[in-house]
Parts: sequence; C-alpha cells; structure tokens
Amino acid sequence: CSRPQKVCLCPFLPMHPLKVSICLYIIQHPAEESRVLRTVPLLAACLPPDKCKILVGRRFSEDRYPELATVCRNPNTLILYPGAEATNLEEVAVMSSSPSVMIIIDGTWSQAKDIFYKNSLFRLPKQVQLKTNISSQYVIRTQPTNTCLSTLECAAVALTIMEKNKIIQETILRPLQALCSFQLQHGAQIHHSKEHLLKNGLYDKPMPKNKRKLRRMELLVNNVKI
Repeated sequence: CSRPQKVCLCPFLPMHPLKVSICLYIIQHPAEESRVLRTVPLLAACLPPDKCKILVGRRFSEDRYPELATVCRNPNTLILYPGAEATNLEEVAVMSSSPSVMIIIDGTWSQAKDIFYKNSLFRLPKQVQLKTNISSQYVIRTQPTNTCLSTLECAAVALTIMEKNKIIQETILRPLQALCSFQLQHGAQIHHSKEHLLKNGLYDKPMPKNKRKLRRMELLVNNVKI
C-alpha cells in the first residue's frame, strides 16, 4: 500500500487480486495525484494490473491516446457518469452478459464534469449511472451529498453489479474502511456532506456570491437532484 508501517493497509487488501472480467479505465484529474488520501491506489491494489488502468490528464485526444479512443469506440464499453441520458447500471447488467470495459472519472465533481464535457471521446461509450441510496464510507473527505461516492466506492458497487458478486464490494471497501479508521484514530475528523451541513445549519463557510453556486446549495437543501 506504500504507507508508513503504523498505518499500513496491506493486511486489509486481498491476498490475491480479485478475479473480474471487466477492465476499469480510471481517468484521473492531475490534482488527484497529489492528494495523500486518494482512493484509486487502494482500488488498483485490489485488482489485477490489466484490469485497472489509470490515465492522468485533463484532455484526451484521439491522436495522443489511440488506445483509449479504441476503447471508447468499442460497443461493449460503458462510462460511469450520472446524468439525464445515463441508463441505470442495474438495467445494463440484466441485458448484457459479455465482458466490457468501464470508464470512471476520478476527481472532484467539478473536475469530473470538466473532463466529461470537454473530451468528445467520453461521449461515445454508453453512459451509465448508479441508482443507490448507499451512504459514502469515505467519511474523512467532504462530499456534496450524502449519497455521493468516492471513485473506489463507485468502482466497488459497479463491479459487484456487473460481475454479480457481492464479495467484490466487501473486499474493495475493506481497505477504505481501514484507511478512514486509521485517520480518525490519528486526529482526523468525520466530514459530513455539504448537504447535511446545510440542512442542519452547520455550514460555517461564507456563502458563495456566485449565483449558480448559490442555486446549487438551494437545490441541496430542498432535496433536488443536481
């Protein structure tokens, strides 16, 4: 896990990489590389190297990333990104039986949105989303809403659905749970979602002056999906 001995997570990783038929392509925003508590390295440690490929960048052209372009044009490729045009992954899992590739964007919500909309390649695969009420266990990082999941959690849920194997989710979440436990024991605080803080009058930061950001906060308080 490449962490100090006192907070080593290796005992919580699977002894052998999980056997999965789906290959994950993690499109990682460069800012995530410098985060100490990022979850993608834990995800990669749970899977075979050829089943978890990480590409770092903001812009992905067909000329610079021919392999990715080929993947995006493959009819069996899915991209996990919520939206009005996205199909629930559970429905896709029922209809599809062939192994596929899944693309997941790793970054903050604004970074992920920027990557998705400014790279035409990512609108070629079938767009899917998770329909789940699972609360994030990544409690040492603030999420927009209670049901926003980290990249590792999204991958764990998605692989469990597509592979029809609940053990996958349990195995991938184990090092994340240990990570959060270690951090809380060493002084970290539980981070409630922005949605929770706003609804309970606990949001102590200055309200944004930008009207669009203010509107997003109003939607969070009023339980409107954004």
